[in-house]
Amino acid sequence: MSGNDARVASTTPAAVAERLRITEVFHSIQGEADAIGWRTVFVRLTGCPLRCVWCDTEYSFYGGNWHAIDDILAEVASYAAHHVCVTGGEPLAQKRCLILLQKLCDAGYEVSLETSGALDVSAVDPRVRKVMDLKAPDSGESGRNLWSNLDHLLPHDQLKIVIASRRDYDWARAMLAEHALAERCMVLFSPVHGAVLPRELAEWIIADRLPVRFQMQLHKLLWNDAAGH
Repeated sequence: MSGNDARVASTTPAAVAERLRITEVFHSIQGEADAIGWRTVFVRLTGCPLRCVWCDTEYSFYGGNWHAIDDILAEVASYAAHHVCVTGGEPLAQKRCLILLQKLCDAGYEVSLETSGALDVSAVDPRVRKVMDLKAPDSGESGRNLWSNLDHLLPHDQLKIVIASRRDYDWARAMLAEHALAERCMVLFSPVHGAVLPRELAEWIIADRLPVRFQMQLHKLLWNDAAGH
């Protein structure tokens, strides 16, 4: 192949199809869900169609750089970790995220996906542990919940509700009962830092004897809100 032919081949749709816009890839400790505490490689995709009031990763909404999926896999491998978390932003806003998830699973990683619950999860590889939000009213985005996603949750998945007020808690408690959420998968209640005292939320859960798992964000306790952690 001539030099010109090689340059043409490198820009054909087949050659560029498996790329993703990435904000960061970093090695840290998982701070949430059932993999909390495990050394984990995080792949943070750029972009999100939602604007939750309490979002702590607004820096991932814009910018980022294009990376070939095979290059992402090579960087993940360099950290020699068993757990990989694909997050955002909203990773499913990039359709080729599904390719990345499949390839990570094929490579033998324990893979989790952090997703907002606003985009269809039905095509996500069933080997992936989905950690899916339900947006409570004080997020400002509860109208974006895609309720049909509940039918695609598997027993190893997790459903997360971030709670910023007593109103959010009462809504979450009602959804828990109305949709039998705890019978579908693990349900996580998490307080918004500075909005609800963790102890207060824990006491509400205990008083109502809810079948949910209370969680705080371990990475915030360790590194505050620093990017790359």
